[in-house]
Amino acid sequence: MACVVRIVCQFMDQILSLPAKSPRIDGRRLRSERTKQLIIEAFLSLVREDPKMPTATQIAERAGYSVRSVFERFPDLNALRIAATDYALAQAAALAPARNVDGDRMTRLKSQVETRAGTCERGVALWRLLMSIKEESEELKARVRRARGITMGRLELMYKPELATLPDTERRDVLIALEALTDMESWARMREHHGLRFDEARDVWIFAIDRLLPPTPPTG
Repeated sequence: MACVVRIVCQFMDQILSLPAKSPRIDGRRLRSERTKQLIIEAFLSLVREDPKMPTATQIAERAGYSVRSVFERFPDLNALRIAATDYALAQAAALAPARNVDGDRMTRLKSQVETRAGTCERGVALWRLLMSIKEESEELKARVRRARGITMGRLELMYKPELATLPDTERRDVLIALEALTDMESWARMREHHGLRFDEARDVWIFAIDRLLPPTPPTG
C-alpha cells in the first residue's frame, strides 16, 4: 500500500513543491499540472458513467479544455489511462487505510469488508475498463497485478491470526479464494444482478468470509 500512496504523493508534489526561482515559469508549471489533474479527473468521471474508453474529444469537453491541451499533457490516450489508473489506485489507498488490525475476529472482518466494499463501489467502472483493455499494454497489466497484490496483502494483514494456523499450501489456497470472493465483479454482481443494497451485499461477504476462514486461535 505504501508504494501506491507514494504515487499520489509524487503526483501532488509536482504541483505543490515547485522551485521558487521563477514565479512566472512556476506559475505556468503549476497551471499545467493542475490541467493534467483535471484531465485525469474528467477521464475517470466519464469512465464511471460508462466503463469504456472515452474519446479525446469527450475527455477534453468534460475537463473544459481543448483536445490539443489533452495531448500536450499526455503523448497518447494510453499514457492518459495509465496516469488515471495510478491516480485512482492512489486515491483508493488513501481512502481505505487498514483499520482495527488488532481487533477481534468479527471487528476485523466487518472492518475489512466495509473498506473493500467501498473500494469496489467506487472503482468497479475503472476496473471493468482495465480488464477490457489490459492486453493492449504491459503497463496496464502491471497495474492490474499490483491492484490484486494490494488486495491480497490487505487480506493477509486483516486475517493474519486465522491464516497463521494453516499449512503453507492451504493458507495460499484460502487467500486465493478470499481474493476471488472479494473481486470487483463479485461485488458488482451482487449489487447489479442480484439487486442487493450496499449493506445486504456487505453482509453476504461477511457471512461467506467468516465461514471460509479457519477458527481464530485463542489469545493469551
